[in-house]
Amino acid sequence: MEPVAVGLIGAGPWAEMAHVPMLTQSPHTRLAGVWARRPEAAARLGAPVFDRVEELFDACEAVAFCVPPAVQAELGERAARAGKALLLEKPLADSLEAARRLADAVAETGVPTQMVLTLRYAARTREFLARCAEIEPFGGHAANISASLMGDHPFATPWRLERGALLDVGPHMIDLLDAALGPVTGVRAHGHPLRWAGLLLEHEGGAVSEASLCQAGVGEMPPTSVAVYGAKGSAVLQRGGDDDPLAKVAEEFAHTVRQGGGHPLDAAHGLRLQHIIAEAEKQLRTP
Repeated sequence: MEPVAVGLIGAGPWAEMAHVPMLTQSPHTRLAGVWARRPEAAARLGAPVFDRVEELFDACEAVAFCVPPAVQAELGERAARAGKALLLEKPLADSLEAARRLADAVAETGVPTQMVLTLRYAARTREFLARCAEIEPFGGHAANISASLMGDHPFATPWRLERGALLDVGPHMIDLLDAALGPVTGVRAHGHPLRWAGLLLEHEGGAVSEASLCQAGVGEMPPTSVAVYGAKGSAVLQRGGDDDPLAKVAEEFAHTVRQGGGHPLDAAHGLRLQHIIAEAEKQLRTP
C-alpha cells in the first residue's frame, strides 16, 4: 500500500513528541509538510513548511491536527470541505456547537476520519476490553490524576489551564468506560474543573461507573487506571506497556484513508464524547 501523504497542522510539544515521529517512522504514512501559526516552530520539525494552510491541503491526502480544540474545529471543517481525510485529536472541539459543525462537515463531505484517543490503540487496552466483554460488566471506575497543569509543565497550555482535566483527559476516561461498559446515556458531575472533577456515568444496559479527573496534583502521582467488575469476574487496566499505540494509530489511519472510512473512533464518536463533556461541564459550573 502506498504511504498516505499526511499534512500536519500544529508545531507544539505534542506535535514534536508524538505526531512527527508517528508520521515519519510509520511505513504506512509520509509527512508531506507542516503548517503552524508560528513558522519558526514548524521549521524545527524537519518537514516542508507551508505559509498558507491551503497550500498544505494541496500537498497532501490527509491532515493530522495537533492544535487547540477551537483551532481544530475551524481548520478541520476547512480541511474536510477540501476533501482531506482527518486525523483528529481529542477533544473534537472547544464547544458542542463547534464539534457539531465539524461533524456535520464530515458527514456532508464523506471524508474519512479517525480520533487519536491514544489509549484505545494499545495492545493491553484491547486485551482489557476483550476481557470486559466476557465478564458481563455491571460497574467500574477510572482515575486520571496528574500534575500536568502545575508549574512549567509543557502541557499547561492556555486552553487546558482554562478548561481543566474534564476537557483534556476526560475524553480518554469517558471513552474507555464507554467501550468497557456500554454507551454512556447519562452523566452527573461534581467538583471543580481546575481541581478535582468527579463523574457518575450511566450506561446503556444498566451499568454504572465513576471517573475521577485531576491535573492539579502535587508530588508522586498514581498511574492512570480503569477497573471494571462484572458477574463473571473483573478486569483492570493500568497505563504502560511496551507496545507503541501511535504506531497502531498511523497504521489504522492509513487503512481508514485507503478504504474510505469506517473507523469506530471517527468524528461522530468524538461528537458523542463532546455531548457528555458539555453536559458535565454545565453541571460543574452551576453554583
